[in-house]
Amino acid sequence: MGKLIGIDFEGQEDEVLKKIIKLKQLDAERVEQRKKSKSREVKRRRIKKIIKDNKVDMVLLQETKRAAFDSNLVRSIWPEDNLEFMEVGASGSAGGLVCVWNPAMFALVDCCCSRNFILLAGKIMPYFDCVVINVYAPNEVTKRRDLWDLIARIKPLFPNPWCIGGDFNKIRHLGEMVGSSRRNVGMNDFNVFIDRMKGVELPLLRRKFTWSDCREEGRWNRIDRFIVDSDWLLRFDYKCWGLPRILSDHCPLLLTEDIRD
Repeated sequence: MGKLIGIDFEGQEDEVLKKIIKLKQLDAERVEQRKKSKSREVKRRRIKKIIKDNKVDMVLLQETKRAAFDSNLVRSIWPEDNLEFMEVGASGSAGGLVCVWNPAMFALVDCCCSRNFILLAGKIMPYFDCVVINVYAPNEVTKRRDLWDLIARIKPLFPNPWCIGGDFNKIRHLGEMVGSSRRNVGMNDFNVFIDRMKGVELPLLRRKFTWSDCREEGRWNRIDRFIVDSDWLLRFDYKCWGLPRILSDHCPLLLTEDIRD
């Protein structure tokens, strides 16, 4: 090959071959990176369309898998100019939370967070004082139990009506699971937590499950949900809709007041 291009590689063939292989590997990595970047861009456009089409005033995202979610990224998923947001970065490639909202709809007064939740205390305009929590629970039973205990201990510090939404990584009963060998590990902890919070779970409409491993004969679970204080139900006629699963292995949930009823 050296003669063809007018360069003498004699005695350096092995070294040249290694460099050629390395260049091919780097080129393949760049192609793969471009594919991933394109995929992320498509995903953000889909999120933006869902938010716009359903006239969403607040979005709770879990498992962003990003160390930081800056304002440019937030604007890439939010269809309006007017916005506020709060984020918690992922630990490595796991976790990550983002809350984005329209400040004309929700006025933030106070907040707190951990790696597994973001708590927003404020007012749904013009007069409903409330607390909204975005949750991404750990897979490990003991860590999840610690999270339930932490949230329950925080609640007296924020006495207004709570709404907790997100990925709880746990079913409440065996009817919320298909195809999994893991049974009741952690279910009792979760149900005790909901009772301790005096929470009411909103029924899921259009979907029975919220997560799938995307295999033909795979696993299906209901691990995403909204749990609210009863005061929310006295003030709003909320419904929880399961939207098509087009963004990830989870289906998005839409909490909306059903003005048709």
